[in-house]
Amino acid sequence: MIEFSALWLIFVLGLRHGLDPDHVAVIDNIVFRTVEARPRLALWAGTFFAIGHSLSVAAVAISVSLAAGVFALPTWTAPLVDVAVIGLLLIVGTLNLHALLTQARYTPVGWRSGLVPKRLRNSTHPLAVVAIGAIFGLVFDTATQAAAWGAAATTRGGTTAALVIAATFALGMMLADTLDSQIVARLLRTRGRAAATMQRYRRAVGWLVVTLSFGTAGYALAELAGLDVALPDGAFTAFGVAAAATIVLLLLAGRWRGNCREARPSAKHKISRRISP
Repeated sequence: MIEFSALWLIFVLGLRHGLDPDHVAVIDNIVFRTVEARPRLALWAGTFFAIGHSLSVAAVAISVSLAAGVFALPTWTAPLVDVAVIGLLLIVGTLNLHALLTQARYTPVGWRSGLVPKRLRNSTHPLAVVAIGAIFGLVFDTATQAAAWGAAATTRGGTTAALVIAATFALGMMLADTLDSQIVARLLRTRGRAAATMQRYRRAVGWLVVTLSFGTAGYALAELAGLDVALPDGAFTAFGVAAAATIVLLLLAGRWRGNCREARPSAKHKISRRISP
């Protein structure tokens, strides 16, 4: 049986993964290319991307869970995967912290986008977006993490547990990726007024990425070191809700700023009409 606190940690990992700089960059690129030609796709680009990504995660986790019944993985693989994931979290957090502190116009720092074929990356078909997400899900850090979950699930419910873990991770990731495409698409509809708001939103997401990257890495490192850092279920619940609420607030802030900026010209127009002879 999977503990509730473990599922919340996986949900938070999904949220953080959905805000991965590579995710943000590729989703933004899709939204920029489709906001005029395919406005509905632009709004839901993050969802399509997360669906493809989730399918890969589920496939890896379930495959490893099934294979574990046939042969046992060496005991040293689990800590090796943990170390690799912690290392990548620290790298992503450090690179984006440096960019936030040194760049006037912050751009998310990632490394996966170059793995996607250019023709696929430039396509605006929904299935192409799903395929891009699936490719991202097969990259080393995500695939190895999914494999570790699949192996662990064999002792806590087998394939069913692997499905629950993959679905929980996918839920957090889909929330983050969907809201990202929703925010960017709506901000771009304000046309020339979007640049400053986009940059504020992007920097806010950047700081959230850094916080979640270092926080998750620190917690995992403490567990790997054998420290007693286990948190009660309530703490994980509060942490997960707070992270999700932060993303929702970024969406509402982006929409509010966009609406305010759109309303100002009409207000000025009314005033000019009142004072005109």
